[in-house]
Amino acid sequence: MIPQAETIAAELTASEAFGEALKIAVHHAGEVDREARFPSQAIEALRAAGALGWGVPREFGGAGAGIDQLAGATLELARRCASTGMIFAMHQIQIACIARHMGSSMWWGEYLGRVVREQRLIASATSESGVGGDVRKSIAALAPAEENGGAMVVFEKKASTISYGAQSDDLLTTLRHNPNAEQSDQVLVLTLGEQMELTPAGEWDTLGMRGTCSPGFTVRARANREQALGVPFATIAAETMVPYSHILWSHVWLGIASDAFQRAQNFVREQARRTAGVTPPAALRLSELSAKMAGFRALVEESVKEFLAAERSTFSTMGYAVRINNLKIAASEAAVEMCQGALRVCGLAGYGNNGPFSIGRNLRDAYSAALMIANDRLHATNAALLTVHREAR
Repeated sequence: MIPQAETIAAELTASEAFGEALKIAVHHAGEVDREARFPSQAIEALRAAGALGWGVPREFGGAGAGIDQLAGATLELARRCASTGMIFAMHQIQIACIARHMGSSMWWGEYLGRVVREQRLIASATSESGVGGDVRKSIAALAPAEENGGAMVVFEKKASTISYGAQSDDLLTTLRHNPNAEQSDQVLVLTLGEQMELTPAGEWDTLGMRGTCSPGFTVRARANREQALGVPFATIAAETMVPYSHILWSHVWLGIASDAFQRAQNFVREQARRTAGVTPPAALRLSELSAKMAGFRALVEESVKEFLAAERSTFSTMGYAVRINNLKIAASEAAVEMCQGALRVCGLAGYGNNGPFSIGRNLRDAYSAALMIANDRLHATNAALLTVHREAR
């Protein structure tokens, strides 16, 4: 049963239904990874818990969960199955982009109500072949359809990657505002499943995050003009998409690292039980790793506190842009470091792909973090910003 809108957001992750989703996610995580398949059972369990509507404001039937509750849920999911955690996070990012920038549109309000009732899964098509990985530029453009006096629009976009695109119900796509617009003059357009055609361009057989199923697609779609958000994408990106992405993604990576640390701790405890009264040699490495994990958690938690305390105008400042980019860079690197540290603690037991102390899947999933908006691109952005902004924090 889907929780009612009056459910207190802070209680959502403690619900029995969400607990069941966590059990299902961890049960199928190994199979999802081996087969590089969508975590369908876990996503269906999240639907049963009403979780796909948690970020929708209460006035549209959702739970009105804030970024702190969504981040907590993301972390717990990622500890069990990183792909499930990432899919949940990316869906909630799309919800936030709509809810925070839809204005007073009746169409968008009705759509968010559908998301809650039908538990619709939203994917994102912001990448595009030919722009060098820069999501702030588009080649594909929104164009008026020939019929209906311009009330309908059409587009075709060659997206280099769309996570869970084939499994999604709806799609949010970045496009040039019109065929004559500059590449940076973008809008964000939602298309329903029946309004679009997705043609796969390649396969998804990767080192990690295999269950996100993120190959490229050519997207051809026809939609009503009102399905384009009226706020420029540059504003949506600065105020919502970038901070939500970096904060929720960092919780995915913290979840991966937390699971790796727990496996390392369990390994040391097992050694201690075998040699009563003697501290295992690996305990020292575990202690060092614990200190680093504390720093990782503090970094991620501070980002949530800053977001909640900040005025909306803050998110468009150069200082905040530098800090949120730094969060992504630092968290993505910390995730790999923590998993490598856990592997050193567990030794050969961690190197194997099976068993309770295996760190293989954690490490492979963590390596994806630096590639999701490449760290080199963020460093280049920060380098330009820091030439004109004094970063004191």
